[in-house]
Amino acid sequence: MRSGKFITLEGIDGAGKSTQLAWIVQLLQRVDCATVVTREPGGTPLGEQLRVLLLDKSITMHPETEALLMFAARREHLDKVILPALTLGQWVISDRFSDASFAYQGGGRGVNIQKLAILEQWTQDSVQPDLTLYFDVPVELGQQRVSQIKNADRFEQEQSDFFQRVRVAYRDRARQFPHRIKIIDSSLPLNEVKAAVEKILLNILKHG
Repeated sequence: MRSGKFITLEGIDGAGKSTQLAWIVQLLQRVDCATVVTREPGGTPLGEQLRVLLLDKSITMHPETEALLMFAARREHLDKVILPALTLGQWVISDRFSDASFAYQGGGRGVNIQKLAILEQWTQDSVQPDLTLYFDVPVELGQQRVSQIKNADRFEQEQSDFFQRVRVAYRDRARQFPHRIKIIDSSLPLNEVKAAVEKILLNILKHG
């Protein structure tokens, strides 16, 4: 059994994370990596209840309230799911983690980045993903994909300028942490995106 790794998937709505998630899990399981698949906000009973509040388009809240709820869910997520799984040597694959807070609440909502950094340090201490796959896609394409969703949530219904800010924040974050965050062009054909992901994962499997 291989030692555990913490891998996160990031991107604006419509970037194709969900499409890649199932395939990533299949790849890891083929090479004998015990995996735990989870998501943010969510992953725990409390986190899933907070997710309902955060995605409910009938609810309005202050951007900092939104950020605090995200990190509250994350604290539970770490305590109940992520850290126990890593201790057991399992691979944790999470659909979003703290990079999403810097992108959505920081870039999208305009929450002060220093405040988010304080919350990150308080909530996570030194815990960071071993690898983050950032699926980058032009906002127009992402919105085209999201438009096919019948019941868009509170984030999915945002306008293009919001997602432009989110995308800029994600790309800034990737430049800040290039050793961890790998940018994948998610506008390419699916087989090319899959090949790029596979190359990155096989490298981490080979070199640890």
